[in-house]
This record gives sequence, C-alpha cells and structure tokens, in this order.
Amino acid sequence: MEAIAPPPANKVLCVDMDGTLLATDVLWESLLVLLKRRPLSLLCLPAWLLRGKAYLKHQIAQRVMLDPASLPYRDDVLDLLRKEKEAGREIVLATASDRKLAEAVGGYLGLFSAVLASDGKVNLAGLQKLKALEVYVGGKEFTYLGNGKADIPLWMAASEATVVDPSARLLKQAQKVGAGLRIMSPRANRLRSLLQALRISQWVKNMLLFVPLLLAHKVTGGAQAVSALLAFCSFSICASGVYIVNDLLDLESDRRHPTRRFRAFAAGALPISTGVLLAPLLLGSSVLTAVLFLPHLFTTALGLYVVMTTAYTFYLKRIAVLDILVLAGFYTIRVVAGAMAVEVPVSPWLLAFSMFLFLSLALAKRYSELVLMHANGETLARGRGYLVDDKELLQSIGVTSGYLSVLVLALYINSKEVTALYQHPQALWLVCPCLLYWITRVWFFVYRGAIQEDPLVFTLKDPASYVVGGFVGLLILTAL
Repeated sequence: MEAIAPPPANKVLCVDMDGTLLATDVLWESLLVLLKRRPLSLLCLPAWLLRGKAYLKHQIAQRVMLDPASLPYRDDVLDLLRKEKEAGREIVLATASDRKLAEAVGGYLGLFSAVLASDGKVNLAGLQKLKALEVYVGGKEFTYLGNGKADIPLWMAASEATVVDPSARLLKQAQKVGAGLRIMSPRANRLRSLLQALRISQWVKNMLLFVPLLLAHKVTGGAQAVSALLAFCSFSICASGVYIVNDLLDLESDRRHPTRRFRAFAAGALPISTGVLLAPLLLGSSVLTAVLFLPHLFTTALGLYVVMTTAYTFYLKRIAVLDILVLAGFYTIRVVAGAMAVEVPVSPWLLAFSMFLFLSLALAKRYSELVLMHANGETLARGRGYLVDDKELLQSIGVTSGYLSVLVLALYINSKEVTALYQHPQALWLVCPCLLYWITRVWFFVYRGAIQEDPLVFTLKDPASYVVGGFVGLLILTAL
C-alpha cells in the first residue's frame, strides 16, 4: 500500500462515510434494524422509494437510530483523520446517508468541521455531492477519500484522490482520473470472509442426521445412505443461510461481544448486501434439494427448523430458560430429520437421550458466554434474559441434565429393544462411563472458560473426544 503523505494544510480534506470511513453501509444496517424492530414498516418502502432515495433514507432514519459507537470504523482512515485534525486540517464529512445518521457519526468522532449529507430532498451522491462540496470550499482545493463508482466525479475534481477498499474494476476506473491516486485499505480476499460467514465448521452438528441410520443398523443400505447424505447437505446449506440471517440481525450485539465482533458482517469484512442476497439463495437451494430428492417429512422437519430459528432470532433468544430449551431443540430436530430422511422410526429412547444430552450442551454454551462476560466485568447478558450471576445455576442444571442422559442410556441397555439389535449388549455398559467422562470433561473446560464456542464444535479440536468416540465405536461393534 502506498503511504499517505500529509496534504497541504490549506486543502480541505473531504471524506465519504459509507464504505470509506465505515466498513459498512448505514442504509443497509438501518433496514435490518427496521426489519427486526418494526417489520411492518417495510411495507412502506416502495412508496418511500417512489419519492426518491433521499426521501427513503430520511424516512428510515426517522424510525431507526444506529449507535455510532458500535459501527465498524476503518482504523487506517480514522488514524489519518485524527492526525490531520491534530495538524489543524479542516475536515468535512460528505456522505449520501441521511443527515441525522451522518451528524450522529460526526458528533461521536468530533473530527469534522462540517457534515454534508442527504436531507430528505437531495440525495447527496455523485455530482450532487460535488456541487455541495464546491459550494462549501468556495474555490479552495480539496482532497477526497471515497470508495465507490459514484465518487469518480469527486476524484476528478479533487487535487488529490484516495480510493478506499477498491475492487479491481473500480481501481481500474479510478486510475483514469487526473489527480494523483492513492489507495487505502486495499481489499482483502473476501473468499475467506465468505467461508467464515457460512460457518462450515458448524456443519459438524449436522452429523447428527446420520445417527438414526447408524442406530438402525442400515448403513449398508445404499439408497438410505444416499438419502442421509443428501439430507446432510440440505440441512448444512440451510443452517448456513440461517447463520447469515442471524448475523445480519444481530450486528449491534455482536459488535459488543468480545469474540463475535470478529464475524464477517459485524467486522465489515463482507458487505451486508452480500448477506442479504446470499441468505435466501442458500435457504432456497436447501428447500429445493429437500423437495426434489427427500421424503416430505424431512422437508417438514427442515421447515420447522427454519421457523424455530427465525422465532429464536427475533424473540425467543431474549427469554431466559426458553432460549436454552430451543437451543437443545435445534440439536434434537436434526436427529428427527435424519430419521425422516431415511424413513426409519424415531426411537423414544433416542429422543429421551437426546433431550437431556443436548439440554446439557445448550446450557454449556450459554454458561460459557456468561463466564466470558464475567471475565470482562459485565453483569448483564445483552440481548439475553440472564444475569452473569446466573451461571452457577446454569452449571448445576447442565451437569445434572448431562448425567440424566447417561441414566437414560443405562435404562435403554437394560431394555428388551437392545436384545433385538445386539448379540452382546453387555459391552454397551462400558459406553456409560465413557459418556460420563466426556460430559464431565466438557463441563470442566466450560467452567474454566476454555470453551467459548458450541461444545460440539469444540470436540473437533479436542483429541480426547476423538479417543472417546473411537472407543465407543469399538464397543458398539463388539456388541453387534
């Protein structure tokens, strides 16, 4: 990246906001907040848009106020502005965003001599922004920092131009301007950010769809194995779509979280528009796969999962206890969906075992969040119905629930159903201490604050979990 030399002090430094000063677009952010808090207002969008972009932005800004402190600022741009401010440079924030939001950002930073923004009548972009800037500077030279195609007229008029986070196509167009062009925040490879947003590591939870097939001893059935694999793909694609929706609707709370603030959309590594386009594409592909290739009962289970996750995102996650039960239900519905995909009956024993085990894991996940908040000196879980002091209660319930799942397994081993499936069911008794060890180990790590993610995802990184899983597999093979 070419170093940014300090411009002459008599030149006004003008900087765009969306995509330049901020690694996001406040219009998209405002639309998402409007969707979450006042969804019926979205019905007015077509009528507002008919009266122009400036009017649309103004109406949204009247209903939504973003917290400037939570927005993702570009550090290198912000550092440059602060240095120029200390040097006595006049700095202007010039943006097409609505004046209300622009002034909130300007007031929070305290770096700008003036804020030029859309006012509900004029959309201050492109030539309109250039006209407003020329009036403001009154014939003086100015330098301009921008990031989009609409900024090309301003770069051409500026004595010095800086392009921020440019795509290859924009950079090629911008290099044709007459002013010396500088680059800030060169665009990183977005493929890595995209893969992070899809949360492919979380697909391990969808391995639960294979459990009914394995326990029914029908792994050798070619058609059923293919159905299970298709179900895994469909559910994984659906889950990625749901994760993106959840991330888009939780931007503000994620940015206040010690670890979730690094997620692709919260950090501004991916444009919100990418998520808005990608989420329905993923969800649609998932449903289409289910409808075309899998039993309709699996499609029903998939639809139930989408409904549950939507309700959780909008409302249920804020209700203490109920949110944990729903989280446990997300695991269990995967097991049920797997049974429906391969058309085998769902064992009541499996459902009971799943209910207690996954409740324990859901409590472990919530407990780990409270431990992290306690370490950061917080007392209230933002966006959740818990106090940090609730963690001891969650721990006791979680450990108890995990041990109850082992009790269900022990009762199952002693039932008549086992003798019909296994020739040497006595070997299964050794599974109980293995599971007791694993559950206790997970809770030890959660208690120490060593697990800050989904416990099932933690198992992928835990060598001891692989040893336990391998030994349990050998015991099941011995029992057959």
